[in-house]
Amino acid sequence: MLDLLLAAVGSAITVLLAVGAAAARALTPLASAVAGAFGVAVVTFSGFGFLTLLVVFVVVSSLATRFRFEEKQQRHVQEGTAGERGVSNVIAHIVLPTGIAVAAGFSWISPTTSAVLFGSALSFALADTLASEFGVLSGAARSILSMKAVEPGTNGGVSAVGEGFALVGAFGIALVGGAAFALSGTGFGAPAMFFGVVGLAGFLACQVDSVLGEALENRGLLTKGSTNFLGMLSAIGIAAAFLLLLGPGL
Repeated sequence: MLDLLLAAVGSAITVLLAVGAAAARALTPLASAVAGAFGVAVVTFSGFGFLTLLVVFVVVSSLATRFRFEEKQQRHVQEGTAGERGVSNVIAHIVLPTGIAVAAGFSWISPTTSAVLFGSALSFALADTLASEFGVLSGAARSILSMKAVEPGTNGGVSAVGEGFALVGAFGIALVGGAAFALSGTGFGAPAMFFGVVGLAGFLACQVDSVLGEALENRGLLTKGSTNFLGMLSAIGIAAAFLLLLGPGL
């Protein structure tokens, strides 16, 4: 947990970033306020390495959302009215990482575990976002369960383009996370282990999200937000399983 002065500085930076996200219309004003509040908790309890990873996710996902936005609007697969994300989306993606950050601040889990689980949660988040935002532009998709052709943007629909960007997002966060934790002096275990576990957990959880989307969300049993939440939870579970198998301990 940061000392009082650093926590105040981190909180101020987080609030400014949240205001900037609202001004750039990356988030709605209410979503920005919620993200700012959770972000303050993240930086206060776990430090700047964790905050850096969260900011990278928001920035990259926002850029991906705006990519060829007019085309997405024409296909009715865009996010929001102008690419902005709302409260439900923010909550689905920030509650679990914040819980991990708080647990780390109270030393309920080890530094390595917290870094890997936090990184894996955001690895999934970016993998899922990039797969969706670029996959809808691929022109072709198939059901992850039946492999039958479906419209791009359909829940459970996957494409080579989407899967490729899911890999980029998952392992990109793993790479950035390792650098952010190293520069901030946060323990994150062996670099190769961190990169492999975080990247794989994020990518595999992205597939879980697609399965949940087709099997449950399409039937009205889950919402988009709850599907994302469970997908992220699966990333954390997969990462925890890897840690147990590899032996760093939880």
